[in-house]
Amino acid sequence: MPPAATVAAVCIAQIIGMASFATFPALMPTFFAEWSLSNTEGGWLNGIYYAGYLTAVPILVSLTDRVDARPVYLTACLVTAASALGFAVLADGFWSALVWRVLGGAGLAGTYMVGLKALTDRIDLGGQSRSVAFYTASFSIGASLSYFLAGWFEPLFGWRATFALAAIGPAVAFGLVFAVLRPRRQETQPDTRLLDFRPVLRNRKVMGYVLAYTAHNWELFGFRSWIVTFLVFSATLQPDGASGWLAATTLAALINMLGLPASVIGNEFASRFGRRRVVVALMLISAAVSCVIGFSATWPFALVVGLFCVSGVAVSWDSSSITAGAVADADPAYRGATMAVHSMFGFAGAFVGPLVFGIVLDLAGGGTSVEAWGYAFIAMGLGVAAGPLALWLLKD
Repeated sequence: MPPAATVAAVCIAQIIGMASFATFPALMPTFFAEWSLSNTEGGWLNGIYYAGYLTAVPILVSLTDRVDARPVYLTACLVTAASALGFAVLADGFWSALVWRVLGGAGLAGTYMVGLKALTDRIDLGGQSRSVAFYTASFSIGASLSYFLAGWFEPLFGWRATFALAAIGPAVAFGLVFAVLRPRRQETQPDTRLLDFRPVLRNRKVMGYVLAYTAHNWELFGFRSWIVTFLVFSATLQPDGASGWLAATTLAALINMLGLPASVIGNEFASRFGRRRVVVALMLISAAVSCVIGFSATWPFALVVGLFCVSGVAVSWDSSSITAGAVADADPAYRGATMAVHSMFGFAGAFVGPLVFGIVLDLAGGGTSVEAWGYAFIAMGLGVAAGPLALWLLKD
């Protein structure tokens, strides 16, 4: 296929395959009520998804330095579908839900970065930066679609059927990738064992971007995990109950959708004005926004939504630039291992961020305290502010 068509097909598969990605955070108010969860338990159920991701990703992505990424991706699509179906049928509380969330994260590990590896293996070097930008930006579309579908299906069919319907997405992604990507033989083989990441860890340029990605994901996935719950809380504090507004899940979908143009435009700025300089500036702005938005719950709802739109841009506009920087500075023979380290560190941040958010929320006064929400978002801002420090310490 022409390169543009290949990029489009893989991006569409990524979007569709993420149908179950945000089903739990989108419906978290339902689970708080039905399962009597604490904020800390909600944080665990959000974060453990990414723990499953970071546990599986070093093996799955490193494997793609030795075998074609295509069969790894296809297998992970089936795992993702099974996790959604398992949650729909068998989850009945905190501990059982935890198991299926871990499995879902492992499925994402075999699609997101493995899909990027499958894509970059089939695109010439000159087109890789822009392809990476479009692919990573498609993550925001997939997340938005997942929020929207969850909010649409749950009132009609209930949460169990919503999870079951979400399993259709990764099954469709399986069929699309199977049909579009031809099998490919590896042209180079690394001269180290499968999980030997020392060549990547010694690459200072790459590790600067890896640690920046960790800080980025700390904030981004804390934001994505708790946005619906915050908007529902803010709506209850409005004089009119925020009547006339779209559902919180739909608002979250639209806000997350802003990450697509933000991520692509951020990468274009980085390519033109210096990647490291632009990434540092974008991360610092995002940190400042996070330190403000949590205190806005009692403000007019239009202003709350406007601020979260700004934050939806700010938490996403450095994503493509960071990942493209890591790919560009990677040794081609260790590109899969580099993506594995990038994802493993990055999604450690994605695991800890939502959990810390829930812990801070409980310690600072609980989910009915405006100040507690403010402090929880400040914790996200402080986390992302560590990214520029890592880029500065590990510069040339």
